Amino acid sequence: MAKKSKGNRQQVILECTEHKNSGLPGTSRYMTEKNKKNTPDRIELKKYNPIMKKYTLHKEIK
Repeated sequence: MAKKSKGNRQQVILECTEHKNSGLPGTSRYMTEKNKKNTPDRIELKKYNPIMKKYTLHKEIK
């Protein structure tokens, strides 16, 4: 059962940009939450990509 959103919290998906452009099979995605009132823009975080075995830039997707 999915968690209900509380107020300004919003669930977002982060996807690896380097992996997407490399042409390798598979994807690296993370689920997280953000406060849409404090950060209305899309977020970018460095997260671990297990397929490429290094830390890469992950951007929020819709």
